[in-house]
Amino acid sequence: MSTAVEAPPLWDITVDDAPVALSARGDLVAVAGAEGTVRVLDAAMGAEVGALELPGGALSVELSPDAGHLAAVGPMGYALWRRADGRTTVRESGAWAAAAAWADAGRVAVASGRRALVLNADGSELWRTEPAVSTVTDVAWMRQGRRLAVAAYGAVRCHERHTGTPVATYPYVGSHLALAVAPTGRWICSGNQDASIHIWRTRDGSELTMSGYPEKVSHLAFDMTGFWLAADGAPDVTVWDFSGKGPEGTAPRSLRCHETVTALAWRPGAAGHLASGGADGTVALWHATTGRPQARLRPARELDGDGTALAALVWAGPHLLVTALRDGHVRTYSVPSRNTL
Repeated sequence: MSTAVEAPPLWDITVDDAPVALSARGDLVAVAGAEGTVRVLDAAMGAEVGALELPGGALSVELSPDAGHLAAVGPMGYALWRRADGRTTVRESGAWAAAAAWADAGRVAVASGRRALVLNADGSELWRTEPAVSTVTDVAWMRQGRRLAVAAYGAVRCHERHTGTPVATYPYVGSHLALAVAPTGRWICSGNQDASIHIWRTRDGSELTMSGYPEKVSHLAFDMTGFWLAADGAPDVTVWDFSGKGPEGTAPRSLRCHETVTALAWRPGAAGHLASGGADGTVALWHATTGRPQARLRPARELDGDGTALAALVWAGPHLLVTALRDGHVRTYSVPSRNTL
């Protein structure tokens, strides 16, 4: 049986804007609120080190790899924040901006309506994609920032990093809700409105659909090795094995703890540790790659919630787990060992 752990958080603060997203890089954590307030916190202590306001509300936030910049996106546009002096650049484009992804410390891709924009860290546009047939729902950099993958209805398209030249198209007739690219660059996966995961092997464009999920798949995450993919779409979190020839003809491991999964995050490293959160506020920690295919795993630990839905969670390095609840509580827990939970 799993063990409920009442370990107190290292810090617990309350923000006055219902959290919708978290990001962690270096020594910082960013919390995006539904009404557009983005707070930047010290990961170790929870103290606020910066803030910005995004008119129209926020949907997502991403810190740059060096924690020197931040991009926030929302229904009316996007904003960039610079740590060195707190400078904020807001672009009220009027276009739905659903996602942002940093290639490196100097380049960020932003979904903006039916296009993806690539900007430098100060907000100057470097290039943009041609319009897609519908709103861009997610963006992800591949191969250490050498290609940008852009998801919109009907396809995921990849672009060259400097000019935006299209270099590959991976078609799928459906609405993509989430995009996950293996760190190896070998696989592109989309979680879809039609309750499926679609997979492309980048080398030859061969594809595979995992269907039959009871709900839409809106959370996907590869671990750092690129061998394991975690997904929602059901009360169970499913974990697929992408080692060898990939998941075709195999069954996933199933992780049962939440009635509704609201967040997933792999712990940095190769130990196969996964954190998941649910609508009941419970956070579960898993040895997610143990057991055989079709195994139903139990949590290694649980951080019991108070019934308030978990909005997001993120690892701030290998030892700190940050959680955000819909009621505004943001908490950080210590998970000290890379080998145990």
